[in-house]
Amino acid sequence: MRKTFGTGSVWEQTLGYSRAVQVDNTLFISATAASGPDGIVGDDFYSQTKYILEKLGAVLADAGFEYEDVVQSKLYLTDISKWEDAGRAHGEVFGEIRPTLSLVHVLPFLDPEMLVEIELVAQKSA
Repeated sequence: MRKTFGTGSVWEQTLGYSRAVQVDNTLFISATAASGPDGIVGDDFYSQTKYILEKLGAVLADAGFEYEDVVQSKLYLTDISKWEDAGRAHGEVFGEIRPTLSLVHVLPFLDPEMLVEIELVAQKSA
């Protein structure tokens, strides 16, 4: 079974991607930034990470998953020296769940106000 989830973003249609794709009991969520209705939310690594994880919680719920189902998390940071700030927000959500984690230093995103993007993989027990 393959099911796609979207947000209605024009970028999804233009670039040809989905916010999330579920294949059987696994959900793959595209890299997500701290973009809100009025632009980028937060001006530091902690607040952007926290906001993104809240957005991703809604994506998980929309697909019938929970944070507890997350098995892999990837944080893309434009300044790797701020890993502790992003990590603190990540730990507040995943401290007891403990998915695998990658911290990746990247060049600036399309919008220079974007400091963090997060990508998740979640899996329900069979």
